Amino acid sequence: MATLNIEIDGKSLQVESGKTIMDAANQLGITIPHFCYHKKLSIAANCRMCLVQVEKAPKPLPACATPVTDGMKVHTRSEYAINAQKAVMEFLLINHPLDCPICDQGGECTLQDLAVGYGGSASRYQEVKRVVIEKNLGPLIATDMTRCIHCSRCVRFGQEIAGIMELGMAGRGEHTEVMPFLETQVASEISGNVIDLCPVGALTSKPFRYTARSWELSRRPSISPHDSLGSNLEVHVKGNKVMRVVPRENEDVNECWLADRDRFSYEGLNTAERLAQPMVKHDGQWVETTWQQALEHVAERLKAIAPDRIGALSTPYRPAEELYLLQKLMRGMGSGNVDHRLRWSDFSLDDKARGGFWLGMPVTYMSRLNRMLVVGSNLRKDHPLMAHRIRESVRWYGELNLINAAEDEFLGKVHAKRIVAPSQLAAALAGVCVALAELKAVPVPAIAAHGVADDIAKKMAASISGGETRAVFLGNMAQHHPTYAQIHALAQEVAKLAGASFGVLGEAANSVGASAVGAVPHRGALGQPAIRGLNAQQMLARPLSAYLLLGVEAELDTHDPVTAMASINAADFVVVMSPYKGKSLDYADVLLPIAPWTETSGTFVNTEGRVQSFSAVVKPLGETRPAWKVLRVLGNLLGLAGFDHNDSQEVLREALGETPTGSVQAFLNNEVDATALTPPQPHDGLERVAEVPIYQTDAVVRRSPSLQLTLDAALPVARMHSRLIAKLGLAENGRVSVRQTASALTLKVQRDDLLPDNCIRVPSGHPLTAGLGPMFGPITAEPA
Repeated sequence: MATLNIEIDGKSLQVESGKTIMDAANQLGITIPHFCYHKKLSIAANCRMCLVQVEKAPKPLPACATPVTDGMKVHTRSEYAINAQKAVMEFLLINHPLDCPICDQGGECTLQDLAVGYGGSASRYQEVKRVVIEKNLGPLIATDMTRCIHCSRCVRFGQEIAGIMELGMAGRGEHTEVMPFLETQVASEISGNVIDLCPVGALTSKPFRYTARSWELSRRPSISPHDSLGSNLEVHVKGNKVMRVVPRENEDVNECWLADRDRFSYEGLNTAERLAQPMVKHDGQWVETTWQQALEHVAERLKAIAPDRIGALSTPYRPAEELYLLQKLMRGMGSGNVDHRLRWSDFSLDDKARGGFWLGMPVTYMSRLNRMLVVGSNLRKDHPLMAHRIRESVRWYGELNLINAAEDEFLGKVHAKRIVAPSQLAAALAGVCVALAELKAVPVPAIAAHGVADDIAKKMAASISGGETRAVFLGNMAQHHPTYAQIHALAQEVAKLAGASFGVLGEAANSVGASAVGAVPHRGALGQPAIRGLNAQQMLARPLSAYLLLGVEAELDTHDPVTAMASINAADFVVVMSPYKGKSLDYADVLLPIAPWTETSGTFVNTEGRVQSFSAVVKPLGETRPAWKVLRVLGNLLGLAGFDHNDSQEVLREALGETPTGSVQAFLNNEVDATALTPPQPHDGLERVAEVPIYQTDAVVRRSPSLQLTLDAALPVARMHSRLIAKLGLAENGRVSVRQTASALTLKVQRDDLLPDNCIRVPSGHPLTAGLGPMFGPITAEPA
């Protein structure tokens, strides 16, 4: 690309052809006032605040939309340019209300800041100002649309980043209004970013509204504890209370965006359900006690139980240090019964995996892929910001192919898709493998021998084998699937035949980290040999004598909550380490209050193997303690060696070495050894299709009031194809009784003609569906 010589405010520089004056000014560190310009959005040039003087130009030009030319001389601070900018500011303030003292944006408002430099001391406008009726955008975004200056950032964000135009601009001139086109709330899973984008107080955070002023807040960096991306956050604190969460820019991870789950889940930290004091159950009654008494009681009970009769389970949302000490505690006692994969149902890869499963590439590469095949993933809800990167790739040059058991709108172009019953998921992938083998004129891999290469399979094969950069990804549904081993092995073969990268979209914030620190029953930290034990399914299939639950709400976090709760209720001793009381009051014997992510230091390892440590941003609530400290003291009381750590960084160094990032990268490997061929089994009855809703994934998110008011948190329904509704004698929007185990559940019937035949889609991980049974498998239905 050609290089051009230009001059801005007397400073010479070279810029690439095609760049704008704004780009060049940013390169020099020169600030040009603006409202509508944003580096991640298209150029609109509608606010005109960035007008500058360009020599030989007949009028001032917008810096954001004017491309540089060779020899161009620009003046951003000349009297001519400043007068033009002041004129624009005068027009912007004509209809803007002078309500800064009551505006929630006060103190961090771009218009407020620029008005100081470019606004007049008095207005020449004497007429009546316009007033705009407020819009209801849902429980997350508050509106004061009279303040809107029509920069259109929110509209462009929906079109270009979120993939759905939920907001638009209607009217002309001063009658222009930003509004939702439909009378529904803004429901995108990344909608909260418009709050950051709005340069005035027109769009603000509804949960944060009127709770604090910006200058009262302390700003502290942290890492998201939810999905596997590990978004970088800035937590705003006032009086030892988290008041809000905003994105911390990191181009290699979350850019400048944040998913709503990361932004608004902080509300769940301040709930009345918080556990703030250790509690022990005596004669069926809960009694508050001291930490010393509680931990001594736990140690005494555990010493009396055979180690192989104790099971330790953790969610993958806990920091790596806690997961490492949990497995160290168990193995120190002589048992390998430890696992974090609570929603998995197929563990047959444990002896065939060569390392920890990961994305297979840096996150930034996802935006540059030409061809993609995604298997078993609801991308938007499972991984909102990674879905944005894939959408960005598709928007410009990529082709996306999907194989799944359910279809949700991706909000981007899909080249080819196959929606099949869960029992046929592996067969659909085998068909693509066969088609690729035929296309490459090579023998069909043995594991794909049962595959059928139909037209859709051939279309996918032609796509995934083309382009310069290719990838095959496995999502959450694939990992939870009863035949995950075969799906993983097939995806590996497809990637090899296509010459593509192969990756696993990690389920949770520390799915990769938990595996790396040895919180699995078949190996220790970084894959080292260790005492072997039972996996999560085996620990819950039949009762053990005791369970140690770290951040686990068993009725919501497991693949088969009915079997899990039966085993836990039958145990002699259950210790729950959790920030919350919840349903554990019914089945636990000891409750130990551990700190959520904001009250402890720790480390998350994201899906690309990036090691990101964080510190506590507020003091622990009541008698809450960091879980790594609780496990350290418990190890001492049990008389185990090596539990003398002074801080979480010391624990991390022990787990992952002096160079954690290098150690993790060396450990990661998606390759598995040969897996046995399992032909697809015919399934005559109805099958359940289940996924964990985006706002039910973990304990903190479940307790965020605002997130639970969104459309994504609506009450569970039974979705099925119209043909199945008619076949079962049901009525759309009527009632159906569904059953997997002994108990039945009555749900509303919702028509979904995108589902496969003979499939009923009922979400998992929800309190109302916890009594059904496994996430996949046979299900019956009849009119209620």
